Amino acid sequence: MYLTPVFIARIFMYKIVASDLDGTLLTPDHKIAPFTKDVLNRLHQQGKDFVFATGRHHIDVAGMREHIGIPAYMITSNGARVHNCKGDLIFQQNVQAEVIAGVIALTKTDPALKIHIYRNDDWLLNMEDKSLSDFHDTFSYQLFDVENPPLDGVAKIFFTRDDRDHDKLVEWEDRLNEHFGSRANIAFSTPWCLEVMDAGVSKGHALEAVAKEKGYALQDCLAFGDGMNDAEMLAMAGKGLVMETSHDKVKKALPNNEVIGSCADEAVAHYLADNLL
Repeated sequence: MYLTPVFIARIFMYKIVASDLDGTLLTPDHKIAPFTKDVLNRLHQQGKDFVFATGRHHIDVAGMREHIGIPAYMITSNGARVHNCKGDLIFQQNVQAEVIAGVIALTKTDPALKIHIYRNDDWLLNMEDKSLSDFHDTFSYQLFDVENPPLDGVAKIFFTRDDRDHDKLVEWEDRLNEHFGSRANIAFSTPWCLEVMDAGVSKGHALEAVAKEKGYALQDCLAFGDGMNDAEMLAMAGKGLVMETSHDKVKKALPNNEVIGSCADEAVAHYLADNLL
């Protein structure tokens, strides 16, 4: 069979595939489906590098990586942590202590806010939330005291509400940007999860660091995502693909990026199978 130069270029141009998890690679029940697992293994067998690029904690993602069974880099906490395929921490950037103290002091006044902290190997939460077991199989939180929050080793702080009221979280996004916008990167990972990282932290910059370590450039990267915390990565990669179910803010921020299907249909795996395998 004759392969045109365009077809060959389409197959071989991208050396690294990076994907967000929730709302993108994972099914709506937050699992790796069998077809997706098979595609990622075939991708690895053909010499492509896969990178998890997520807001999740590295302990959580390591379990998924083991389940899939491929060596993969892990960009976690939205880029505040990067682990190589051996599990070694190769990059970290923590939230400044004064920003942590200020953010907690401001947000603890809202009884509807659930305040989460990713600190080193731990996930801390200011109150019980049994619904989180739906998202995490083997990784669980510990409670912390908002009057005495940890100030070191914090990759990110994030906020959820039981009622998933996006508009209320947008109000907090505006307040936090007003107070800490020059010292923090504040973004939604989902419409009901507002996240605070150190300024300059993003999945895009973390992906650039991974690509350089592998001897490639961002133009060699293919990326998938659905949240505003994916926007930098999708804009910076050689090709960034937006999920059909992304919030309108994401689509408006990236009007020229190709939109594919939903995580319910394993759209990422199907795109890879059709275009890269």
